[in-house]
Amino acid sequence: MARYTGPRAKLCRKFGENIFGTAKYDKILNKRKFPPGQHGRTMRRKPSDYSIHLREKQKMRNIYCLLEKQFSNYFVKASKMGGVTGDNLLILLERRLDNTVYRLGFATTRMQARQFVNHGHFMVNGRKVDIPSFLCKPGDIIEVRPGSRGMKMITEAMDNTETTSPYSWLTVDKENMRGQFETIPAAADIPNTVDLRLIVEFYSK
Repeated sequence: MARYTGPRAKLCRKFGENIFGTAKYDKILNKRKFPPGQHGRTMRRKPSDYSIHLREKQKMRNIYCLLEKQFSNYFVKASKMGGVTGDNLLILLERRLDNTVYRLGFATTRMQARQFVNHGHFMVNGRKVDIPSFLCKPGDIIEVRPGSRGMKMITEAMDNTETTSPYSWLTVDKENMRGQFETIPAAADIPNTVDLRLIVEFYSK
C-alpha cells in the first residue's frame, strides 16, 4: 500500500502539534518546541500566503495519512457535493473505514488502523473489507473478524481506549469487539484543528 514512511516526529514538530495522537509525540514536542531542520531554531521569516494555505492542506492530509493524489481526489468529490466544500471534505475523510476503526478504539493510530484493515482483520456488515478508503454509511456494523480477535495489538488498543465511544455518530461494544456507524457526523461534531477555509482557498487558486 502507498503510505508515508518517513519520521512522523518531524511532521509533528513541523506543525507544532501532535497530529497523530500518540503520547510519545507529546514528549518530543515538549523537548523540542521548534521546527525540524538546520534552521528550525532561528528561522524568523514571515510565511507567505501560499505557504500558510499549503501548510493547512498538508496538515490535514497527514492527519488522515493520505498521499497527495488521494487527498486531492477527496477534495474534487467534496466540491461536487451540495453544501460547504470544506465540511464535505472533513466528513468524507471521517467516514473512511480505517478512520472509523481508529475512532472506535480498535487501533492506537490511523496508520495502525489502516494496516489492520489492509490485512483483512475487520468485517463490515458480516463481510470482510480490506479497503481502507471504504466509506461507512449509517447502520454499518464494523467488527473484528473472529480469527483476529486474539491479536495482541488489537486487544491492547481496546484496553487503552474508552469503553464507550466519545463520538456521537459511533457506538462501540468492546465485549463483542464491534461498533456501529450510527449516522453521518456533522462537521461541527468532528474534532479538528485545521482551518478548512484555507484548504478550499488553496485548491481554488
